Amino acid sequence: MRRYGLILTGAFLAAANAGPALADPAPTARFDYVDYHALNKAEALEPRQFRNPVLPGFHPDPSIVQVGDDFYVVTSTFAWFPGLPVFHSRDLVNWRQVGNAIDRPGQVDFAGLGTNRGLFAPAIAHDGSRFWIANTCIECGNNFVITADDPAGPWSNPKWLDFGGIDPSLYFEDDRAWIVYNDAPPGDPLYEGHRALWLQELDLVTMQMMPRRTLLVNGGLDLADQPVWAEGPHIYRVDGWYYLLAAEGGTADQHSQTIYRSRALEGPYEAGPLNPILTQRGLSPERPDRVEATGHADFVQLADGSWWGVFLATRPFAGQSTLLGRETFLLPVRWEDGWPYFLRPGEAVPPVIGAPDLPASAGTDWSAWRDEFDADALGLEWIGIRTPAAVQRAALLDGTLQLVPGSDGPGSLGKPAFVGRRMRHHEAQFETQVDFAPTDQGQQAGLLAFVDESHFLSVGVELDEGERLVTVRRRAGEDEPEEGVVVASRMVPSAGPVGLRLRFEQGTVHAQLETGGVWQQVGDAIHVEPLASVYAGLFTGLVVGPYAVGGD
Repeated sequence: MRRYGLILTGAFLAAANAGPALADPAPTARFDYVDYHALNKAEALEPRQFRNPVLPGFHPDPSIVQVGDDFYVVTSTFAWFPGLPVFHSRDLVNWRQVGNAIDRPGQVDFAGLGTNRGLFAPAIAHDGSRFWIANTCIECGNNFVITADDPAGPWSNPKWLDFGGIDPSLYFEDDRAWIVYNDAPPGDPLYEGHRALWLQELDLVTMQMMPRRTLLVNGGLDLADQPVWAEGPHIYRVDGWYYLLAAEGGTADQHSQTIYRSRALEGPYEAGPLNPILTQRGLSPERPDRVEATGHADFVQLADGSWWGVFLATRPFAGQSTLLGRETFLLPVRWEDGWPYFLRPGEAVPPVIGAPDLPASAGTDWSAWRDEFDADALGLEWIGIRTPAAVQRAALLDGTLQLVPGSDGPGSLGKPAFVGRRMRHHEAQFETQVDFAPTDQGQQAGLLAFVDESHFLSVGVELDEGERLVTVRRRAGEDEPEEGVVVASRMVPSAGPVGLRLRFEQGTVHAQLETGGVWQQVGDAIHVEPLASVYAGLFTGLVVGPYAVGGD
């Protein structure tokens, strides 16, 4: 399968062949490695069991497709680049990333967008010969489809489609295609969050939308109850019925999944008797292994006739707070009297469950990794904020990741010199070693833990009144300075490499530095619950990695 990394493939450094090998003359930050590991070892499982989530860390809005013995999942990435990671599995439990569907400049442009804009809720499908992804790019072009012969890529440039709304999903039947999606209801909305689900045919010859569209669901299960945010729809045909699966209730603690069916593709659709077929709202907050915000699901049927579904959910460490964002979970889909469901109302998501009856698949050890930066390109899991700029500020050279600071910091809407990977455990540690000799106030380089422009934490080397320090900065809201507030600092020698660590323990982080082989604490434990995704719009989770900022 074709692979696309970040560095030295043209995907991250710059638009094709633009600019010199490195950007403006400025102090270069050189990173020897980045190391990640979970602090707590997971309990051993019995044979043929698995533990959710199957894609831990920031992986919301999962969509799944099966082609032969292979399963593929794609998830949302908003304004991160590369975008729309594509995962492969043969057992639904063990997954490995094989590509990124948006992996080169020119496909979409995230310039100037906040990280809560960009690519929302992709839906992957297969028409019998090629793969499709339908997607919405908020404030960067609206709705589009892309195609590929191989899910690892390359994926085509977007074909932009003329219809409103979000969350498009493709349904194929008899060489025809339809898109089901969320849009405004007919007439004026009756209340905040009043949405509707629509169906519209896509002409596969002209790749244009047919003019007529059909209303499938107005509002949600019962308009009298003022249901909100019907979205993420998918259509399946089973035993002569068309089933419409949709999320409802918003993507926080009231999130849920609903089901409808009809004898005709265009309806009318009736709601199922067990709705919602998946939700955790109303359950005791004291329950063990608590999972919240379940919804935005997609189904797949196995060769043995069983059904399974992926969906997003969160694992809060307190209240609705998680630094991991919305993650991808897997559960069996049960059927009763012709209706599918995940869980009955009041049923909690089980932490451990029996695996599908499928041969074991190669997967990924999410609990630990280390990158020595000795390859030609960063791996597929490395991402940056927004589309690559015309001039590169990053390179893999001489076994190091080298970042040239620019004027764009993490609190800006520019293109920071930053690459990171998702945090996947509530208790985890990131470590690096950086050699950086700042020459002016405001220049920084180190580790950045980023949720969005207003919520991040950094530990880095910088200059203050001529002294080289390791400083910890935190930004916990729009009302705080764009560069963050200094919460701790410690002097280090004027030259030489410095080891840096961020050690997360749920809502607390410890920053540490190392010089001369000795690790030291930088300040006291830092409260980071204000960085939880529930305070940052719920869109993303923590992404951590090397950064460099050049100041003014």
